[in-house]
Amino acid sequence: MKILVTGAAGFIGFYLVKKLVSLGHTVVGIDNINDYYNVDLKYARLSHSGIQKDAVQYGKHVISSALPCYVFLKLDLTDNEALASLFAKENFDCVCNMAAQAGVRYSLEKPRSYIDSNISGFLNILEACRTHKINNLVYASSSSVYGMNKKVPFSVNDAVDHPASLYAATKRANELMAYTYSHLFNIHSTGLRFFTVYGPWGRPDMAYYKFAISIFNSKPVEIYNNGDMLRDFTYIDDIIEGITSAVNNVSKKEFVIYNLGNNRPEKLTRFIEILENSLGRKAEKKYLGMQPGDVPVTMADIEITKAELGWQPKTSIENGLKSFSQWFLEFNNLI
Repeated sequence: MKILVTGAAGFIGFYLVKKLVSLGHTVVGIDNINDYYNVDLKYARLSHSGIQKDAVQYGKHVISSALPCYVFLKLDLTDNEALASLFAKENFDCVCNMAAQAGVRYSLEKPRSYIDSNISGFLNILEACRTHKINNLVYASSSSVYGMNKKVPFSVNDAVDHPASLYAATKRANELMAYTYSHLFNIHSTGLRFFTVYGPWGRPDMAYYKFAISIFNSKPVEIYNNGDMLRDFTYIDDIIEGITSAVNNVSKKEFVIYNLGNNRPEKLTRFIEILENSLGRKAEKKYLGMQPGDVPVTMADIEITKAELGWQPKTSIENGLKSFSQWFLEFNNLI
């Protein structure tokens, strides 16, 4: 297939491109390379995929020197004219929308960026799929849509009407928008609710990455809700297997949502202990209260995912953090 991957310079998009190319697909990647976090990491990911920074600056399609059948274009989803032109030119078989303005707490500071990227940008994707008759749309949702739900594990059959952040609200809005377009225009859409994705090349705004930075800068690790937090940490390789399963197994139903989570939540304090062991350093800990937008527990019910996609996670938290720590030390020249 010829597949569009949005957010191709992001954490998940970067891995997804490599996986799809390895499976024999032709991939076009796009990303606006915004400065929500250090763009050097985004360019480093692109470079690792054979896309050089200097070439990206010209705004043209850049052919990968490392991955066959991969080209990249710097493009913002809010640029509807450029996006429509890309769809008209490339004749995609499938669209994987991994692009989004991420971050729960940042949505308290810069709410409009979430509406622009996650609502307007996603609408442009849906309109392009409708216009060019794309019958296979896979898009990133989030476990944050479960908000303040008390029942665990979280099931895709649960009501999700109480988001705890604007980020969560935009992700739920994406699901509703996808449902409408699936119903009206016969677009098969698959929403994937990711549960706390971690691993090498990850986002530096994520807790585990921030913990590692604090440990090596001899700064206190800030532990919210006094450490009484449970998170369903899911390793990046497992997430990518879930996405590719969704790409290759178009549901007979026009609209589906799946949880992609480890199904084994870890207490935050234990997670930090494992990270300390993996990095070979102890953390100074600073316990804080609950932060706005946070929820105390996330845990995925993946029975439907296993039954319909044949997917389940394989990576233990110990092995996952070992891989992250090795990459972190090498990438930051700490060994």
